[in-house]
Amino acid sequence: MSDLKSQLYKELEIKNASSVEGIRVNPAIFKKLNFEKKYQKQIHVLFEMDHDHHVGIDFPIGFTSPNGLKLPFRWDNRSAYSIEYEGGGYYLARKGEELFPIEFLSRPKYYGLKTSDGSEMSHVATYTREGTIFVAYSNECSLKEKGEDCLYCNINSTKDTYGEDEGIFWKQPKQIAETAAAAYKDGASHITITGGFIPERREVDYYIDVADAIREHTGLDDFNGTGVIGAPLDLGVIEKYKEAGYRTIAMNIEIWDKNIFQTICPGKVSSCGGWDHWVRALEHAADVFGHGRVRSNIVAGIEPKQSTLDGVEYLASKGVICFAGAWCPNPGSQLEGHRTPEAEWHLDMAKKVAAIHRKAGFTYDQLYDCSAAPTGLTHDIYKIEDGLLPVFNSKAA
Repeated sequence: MSDLKSQLYKELEIKNASSVEGIRVNPAIFKKLNFEKKYQKQIHVLFEMDHDHHVGIDFPIGFTSPNGLKLPFRWDNRSAYSIEYEGGGYYLARKGEELFPIEFLSRPKYYGLKTSDGSEMSHVATYTREGTIFVAYSNECSLKEKGEDCLYCNINSTKDTYGEDEGIFWKQPKQIAETAAAAYKDGASHITITGGFIPERREVDYYIDVADAIREHTGLDDFNGTGVIGAPLDLGVIEKYKEAGYRTIAMNIEIWDKNIFQTICPGKVSSCGGWDHWVRALEHAADVFGHGRVRSNIVAGIEPKQSTLDGVEYLASKGVICFAGAWCPNPGSQLEGHRTPEAEWHLDMAKKVAAIHRKAGFTYDQLYDCSAAPTGLTHDIYKIEDGLLPVFNSKAA
């Protein structure tokens, strides 16, 4: 078992590095992949996470390591990591040396279906693996109109770049509900609803309408949903999300250092009462939803590491699960062209965040329920330490 864990941590190191540095590839080799029936392709429902735009070029969403970790594909032709095609198979390489063969992630059944109004379900909700689906109801943010976009964010740029080609549109509650019902019928068990900033009153009414529609179409009173919102000026609004049926709620503070927060997230200052109010909102949400039922996120790499860890630890002490995913200087964001810290920096961050979560008593189920995808490094560390990957069962047998 120790040998297996050791191998998994080696694969985790590669996953982290290839995610941070991106992966070089000749897009032509992906033309051999059957995206219509077999493999899941990228659909830009919120952000561009590749390091360059690729309008008109289809990429896979990700692939698996030999022992079952799920690695994202992020295109960057400057990277030492590459995907190669040889002898009818694909493999991941570094500086030309093969690391391991890969299998691309499969396409869920509901991707071949349409809603009653003819919208493709694959464009309504992204499958984010292991029974989770992700809805970006709006692929734009009203902060753009005020000149107050978060500096690391490319949500508006992504819509401008891919909107016409990928059919990006505002998702109606019925479209979301029909897609959720199809995905849940096929084994899904969690849904995240998110989007750019819209007026607060309109936001809560919309989320309530979505929850009502999901319950109607799935027949589930508890549909295990996470509502991702901006910190409301009226904290009493938070109760409305719980009453509507969301099991968890998320408010992503993004930066823990108060002064850096003001510079990087000007819209969250002007529209959400600033850093202090955002923290109060998270604490209040934990009182309403319970320990381990509230999520936040910090964009790791913009501020000093210790500042981020201080934020994760403080929020954990209040019952809030805070992730610290690696900052990707997204194309189209105001920080495009900057550099995120080295891969080793991010791997150390992930291990320390997981340790904080475990010390706070957060379970894997709680991490699963409040996150948009159960494939981050923190989730992987829990899976490795607790033997939650399928490979552990096959080795035991």
